Amino acid sequence: MIIVQAIKARLHGKGKDWVEELPSILWAYRTIPRTATRETPYYLVYGSEAVLPVEIGQSSTRIESYPNDNDQTRAIELDFVEEKRDRAAIRIEAYRSRVMKSYNKHVRARDFQLGDPVMKKVKLVGDVGKLEARWEGPFKVIQ
Repeated sequence: MIIVQAIKARLHGKGKDWVEELPSILWAYRTIPRTATRETPYYLVYGSEAVLPVEIGQSSTRIESYPNDNDQTRAIELDFVEEKRDRAAIRIEAYRSRVMKSYNKHVRARDFQLGDPVMKKVKLVGDVGKLEARWEGPFKVIQ
C-alpha cells in the first residue's frame, strides 16, 4: 500500500509511466528506517547500510572512514546480522504490543442481542463522493 501511494504521488500531474518510477520508489522504501524495527530493510537483509548514489560520486565521511580491508569488515558485519535481525524481531513485537494497547484503549465493547437494530458500514468502492452515506440500515440482529 505504501508503494502504491508513493507511485501515485510521483505520477500526479506528470505524464510518466509508473514502471520508470518504480526503481527509485523501491530504493527509497528499502533505505528508510521503519518505525517498528528502527532499522532499514536493506540493513536487515545485508547487514550494513546502503551506499547512497550521492555518496558514490562525492566523498563522504562514511565512505572515507570505511576500512580498506572490505572483505574482512563485511565478514564481521555478516556475523552479527542474525543478532541484529533477532533484535529487530523483538522490537517489532514490542511495537505491535504498543499499537494494540493504544487501539484497544479507544475501542468500546458492545454486546448485541437478537432483534437489536444495527447499522452496517458501507465500504467505499469506486467513484464514491465525500457526501455519500457511510452507514446503511438499520438492520435487525437475527443470529
